[in-house]
Amino acid sequence: MEEKIISIIEEILKTEPGIVTSDTKIADIEAWDSLAHVMIIGAIEEELHVSIPLDLAVEIESVQQLLEAVGC
Repeated sequence: MEEKIISIIEEILKTEPGIVTSDTKIADIEAWDSLAHVMIIGAIEEELHVSIPLDLAVEIESVQQLLEAVGC
């Protein structure tokens, strides 16, 4: 599931494969703004059939925290 989530992030942010890892912080990628964040959360919820509570979603600051939010 981790690889799928990273793939979703890379697709939305239009980054080269391998740039986004579990250690990536949102601040590390210029394209990861608030709109991209909403799009990433929505795509993950839709494709993986999970739900990330809004209060948790707004506090996510890294890929690792996003992975933990979906249970990885």
